[in-house]
Amino acid sequence: MSSTAAIAPEPGMPKTLDANRYATKKTIAQGMLDIALLTANASQLKYVLQAGSKHEFYSLMVGLISTSIVLQATQAIIYVVLTATYSINTGCQQRRCRIWNNIALSLNILTTIVNIIIRGFDAPLISSNGTSGTGNFTM
Repeated sequence: MSSTAAIAPEPGMPKTLDANRYATKKTIAQGMLDIALLTANASQLKYVLQAGSKHEFYSLMVGLISTSIVLQATQAIIYVVLTATYSINTGCQQRRCRIWNNIALSLNILTTIVNIIIRGFDAPLISSNGTSGTGNFTM
């Protein structure tokens, strides 16, 4: 039995893993998480804009949240271009696919760092009766 039997079994052997099906499910799950993060960023931006100058870090939060949204949109564009333009099965396109995939991964890491910083500046609000509460959103 070869070392690739789990992905492409020999004829007559039971199929243990469909790599395309796994990749499709993984991509769908990642897409749902990306949509959840984009929705959370939009909610955060709405809250900060509504709070206005009352928010302690108004300008910083608007800048960071906007940066996160732009990074996410850029990633989405790269993934659409990768899917529509390139084929990893074509030998001459594999290098380009790898480069664009690495760029998208770098943008993903930057998005994660920006969102960690956003969460760090999401200070708890102090209500008029002196009790501490959290903002209008959670992450």
